[in-house]
Amino acid sequence: MKISNSENIIQVENLITHYGSKKILSSVNLNVKKGEIMVIMGGSGSGKSTLLRYLLGLNKPTSGKIKLLGKDITKMSDNQLHQMKRKIGVSFQGGALFGSLSVSENIQLPLREHAKLDANTMRIMSQMKLEVVNLAGFEDLMPSQLSGGMIKRAALARAIILDPPLLFFDEPSAGLDPVVSAELDELILRLRDAMGMTIVVVTHELDSAFKIADRMTILDRGKILLCGTVDEVKNSDNERVYNLLNRKPRRDRVDVDEYLQRLTGKSLNLEAKKVSP
Repeated sequence: MKISNSENIIQVENLITHYGSKKILSSVNLNVKKGEIMVIMGGSGSGKSTLLRYLLGLNKPTSGKIKLLGKDITKMSDNQLHQMKRKIGVSFQGGALFGSLSVSENIQLPLREHAKLDANTMRIMSQMKLEVVNLAGFEDLMPSQLSGGMIKRAALARAIILDPPLLFFDEPSAGLDPVVSAELDELILRLRDAMGMTIVVVTHELDSAFKIADRMTILDRGKILLCGTVDEVKNSDNERVYNLLNRKPRRDRVDVDEYLQRLTGKSLNLEAKKVSP
C-alpha cells in the first residue's frame, strides 16, 4: 500500500520519560504516517512497552510532545484525553476480556462508554465486527470458552468497534502457534488496506514484524537505534540491530554499583566495602 508522505498521524518530539529518578526513554523522535503499519521492536528493557503507554496517554512524560491526529496529548485535560480515546483502538497483549461478560458484551463496552445507542444497534455493530475478525456465530460464548487466538480476535473486534483511525497492538502474536499468528498478521494487513487504519504494533516476533511492517523502529536502552523499512532494518550494519535480528546475546559488562543503585535507590561505594587483609 502506498503511504502518504504528507500527513503524520503520530508525531513524537524529544520525548523523555522517567520512572522515579530512572530515565527510561531518552530524546525519542518518531513519526507515523497515515495508513502506515509501524512496528516497534526491541529487547527486554528497551523501552518499547513504555513508549506504548505514553502513546496511549496512560502516563505524562517528563518532557517532549506526543501528537496524535494533530493534537498534543501531553497538554490535554482528562476530559480531552477521554474524547481522544474515542479515535484510538487498543488490542492488549492478553486480550483483556472480562470473564463475566459474553464475547458480544465485551465488544460492546466502548459503545456503552462513548456512544448513546440502543441495545439492538450495539449488538448488530458487534456482530459486524465479529464478522470482520472471522468470529461470526461466537458472540454468545464466554471468554473461557475461546482459544488463545479467538481471544485475540475478539479483543481486536472490540478495539475496532468505533472504527478508529488509529489502532495499537501490544504483542499480537504472543503465545500463539505459527498458523494462528500468520492468520492474525493477515487480519492486521486487511484492516490497514480495507479500513485505512494507521496501525502501531509492539512485538518481538521477527517473522510477524517483517511480514506486516511498512516501517520498523528499533529501540535499545530507551533510544531509537534505527527507524526504516524492513529492508533497511535487515541490511543495517548497526551491531545492536544485528544482534537483535540474529538473537545474539549482549556482551555488555555489568556495572555492579549501578545495578545495586537501580535496585536500592542508593549508591554503593564498593571500595569502602573492601575488607583489609
